[in-house]
Amino acid sequence: MLSAKCAEIAEVVSGTLISGDPGLIINGVCTDTRKLEKGSLFIPIKGENFDGHDFISKAFEMGVAASLTEKREMALSSQEKGLPLIKVQDTVRAYGALAANYRMKFSAPFIAVTGSAGKTSTKDMIACALGSRLEVLKTEANFNNEIGLPSTILKLHDKYEAVVVEMGMRSPGDIAYLSRIARPDIVVITNIGTAHIERLGSREKIFRAKMEILEGLRYNGLLVLNADDDLLYKVEGGRKYRTVYYGISKNAELRASGIRSEGEAGTRFNIMTGNNRYEVFVPAPGVHNVYNALAAIAAGMETGLGAEELIEGIRSFIPGKMRLNIIDKGGIKIINDAYNANPQSVRAALNVLVEMAAGKRAVAVLGDMLELGRFSRLYHNSMGRYAAETGVGMLAAAGKYAADIAEGALKAGMVNENIAVFNNVNELVPYLDSSLKEGDVVLFKASRGMKMEDVIEKIVSDTGSRKAGLN
Repeated sequence: MLSAKCAEIAEVVSGTLISGDPGLIINGVCTDTRKLEKGSLFIPIKGENFDGHDFISKAFEMGVAASLTEKREMALSSQEKGLPLIKVQDTVRAYGALAANYRMKFSAPFIAVTGSAGKTSTKDMIACALGSRLEVLKTEANFNNEIGLPSTILKLHDKYEAVVVEMGMRSPGDIAYLSRIARPDIVVITNIGTAHIERLGSREKIFRAKMEILEGLRYNGLLVLNADDDLLYKVEGGRKYRTVYYGISKNAELRASGIRSEGEAGTRFNIMTGNNRYEVFVPAPGVHNVYNALAAIAAGMETGLGAEELIEGIRSFIPGKMRLNIIDKGGIKIINDAYNANPQSVRAALNVLVEMAAGKRAVAVLGDMLELGRFSRLYHNSMGRYAAETGVGMLAAAGKYAADIAEGALKAGMVNENIAVFNNVNELVPYLDSSLKEGDVVLFKASRGMKMEDVIEKIVSDTGSRKAGLN
């Protein structure tokens, strides 16, 4: 936990201590008055629908030691009251500067994960692998931005022996900023897909934005890359950093072979490292989790752990909420993968659906993928086509691009009576209540903004179950 004098914090964040005792000791940082601790530093963050500056007075009433502020009028007011207030140009940047300074006090290896798809699952897999022996701090959920990363770093203390952080982006420059804060020893890039293509325009530009993660990579650090990604396989480390490639193709240095699906239970595969052969079991379905496990082993070996320790840690992996979570209800198996969606993750989820159905009816309930811009119709059409090609027996599509999904499925040979199109996800509920039957395996997949989880909740509720005859 951060512990520093008020004047020291002002210097780190390039701020001005307007009033208060420069020698006052501050312990901890908070950005939310609902979670603050007495004696901490309050950092007011401005969001789309709120401004943390509105809560500075409340924070002082609740016992914070000091606060940052961007507002001059508030700084002048603090002089009158004698409150410890530090004036900065940008509270979010000040938060990052504080985290960057604090990070440098620790020698535990930092592993940073980015990519177009699979970032969170890979981060969690790495943490599980390392956790077989080490005390690991990791990014919670997908708190992977300029607020979430500093929050994670400022939780560091001496008991942690490794740190795994996730880095996301909205625009060019975002990942460079995060990487300079974290100063990782190991960087993992999962893939270069089409998420955020609306903002960036091409996979090549997305590639360049993801490669910004090298901005903070320590000299002679390790870059762990997916060998089966056409853009990532072109990267060479040179003298500044080392590279190791993982994957399924012959290009991979750490390669999975003999992949065997065990359905809902998970996946087994083999790896060779040195002269030794190991069997790995991932307790989650889908070949994409094989890639996640390979990344975890490659990164983990760099920290000094042996392959057997890492493989044992992977056995404890549990998918995050709404990430291929399996729900059994009245003889119907529901796959909740509704946390988010992009073309790569949808394909992976459809593969899992058909794999788990194994002769039963595979039902795909698909909603819009967001942030695809001018490519939206193309990628939604491709989504429908892939669903049909993989053997999905029934397709229900909802959202602005539902007709494009249906068109792709029809062109790939799915019969019209097995396809249903709806304007919004709420219209799915009565249709699914009347159409699902015992033995079905049903995938729910859409971007987070579609709120597909609300549909799942209604389907598995007592009311929905009675309508579908599932009780």
